[in-house]
Amino acid sequence: MKRQLIGGVVDAPVIIHGCWRTGGLTQKQSDELLMTAVENGIDYIDTADIYGGGNSEKLLGQSVKNCIDREKIKIQTKCAIHDGLYDFSYEYIIKAVDASLKRLDTEYIDTLILHRPDALMEPEEVARAFEKLISEGKVRHFGVSNHSSYQMRLLQKYVPVKLITNQLQFSVTNSSMIDFGMNVNVEHEPATDRDGGILDYCRLNDITIQAWSPLQYGIFEGCFIGSEKYPQLNAALQKFADEHSITKAAAAFAWILRHPAKIQPVCGSTNPQHLKEICAAADVEMTRAEWYEIYKSAGNRIL
Repeated sequence: MKRQLIGGVVDAPVIIHGCWRTGGLTQKQSDELLMTAVENGIDYIDTADIYGGGNSEKLLGQSVKNCIDREKIKIQTKCAIHDGLYDFSYEYIIKAVDASLKRLDTEYIDTLILHRPDALMEPEEVARAFEKLISEGKVRHFGVSNHSSYQMRLLQKYVPVKLITNQLQFSVTNSSMIDFGMNVNVEHEPATDRDGGILDYCRLNDITIQAWSPLQYGIFEGCFIGSEKYPQLNAALQKFADEHSITKAAAAFAWILRHPAKIQPVCGSTNPQHLKEICAAADVEMTRAEWYEIYKSAGNRIL
């Protein structure tokens, strides 16, 4: 597994494993999934306090104890969503981290992500919470999820440490952050700036974009692999997959990895074999022509 520096500071694999859907697994299944990830070079695991109602964190914490030395793995979790609202208050961030530490049964979190922007955010409060968590050794690094460039700039003005990640929805079918950059000043839908130029902002500031739902289309509508809605895309992915002896899912991950922004896709599969197959994406090279062929096959236009 190839590796990169998240935010220019944290060593990690180019693909990370996500626990969005692991809350319903048995402990044995969770252990097997973690060991599959580790055996294939993935030692950076992403979860959140709301995944599985907290059970994903509990399962992960126990799996780490069952399977691997805590110091040999990095855990990233998220907070802010609860009771039908988003909450960046000082009190809630501190409370949420303490609860995550208990569920994960660990003394520290490698990276804490603020999960979905809070419209009522007071950046000074966030800064105070971060300072406390750092001073107490509970969190080592911080990032955000689903934030625009200006939201990140506002936070970064106050928080005492660099934000190293922004986790955003991104796939070949959900590629607005790329579409916008190739359609500047053109009066049609792909030219719409939906995120304040977040891709370029993150590249300029050495912030790693982590792509969630890299195999999904729409807003949680479904997986495009094998979907009748995307016959040309599946044909293009199959062509690349056949040429490199990988699966179509791995080809879709390779498409993301080809981008020079070093976008880090999150594999959320609960199937150990699927996870292993996707890891092969890190070992193939995609040409510029192949990248554009797959991009266009998803219905994206090149003027």
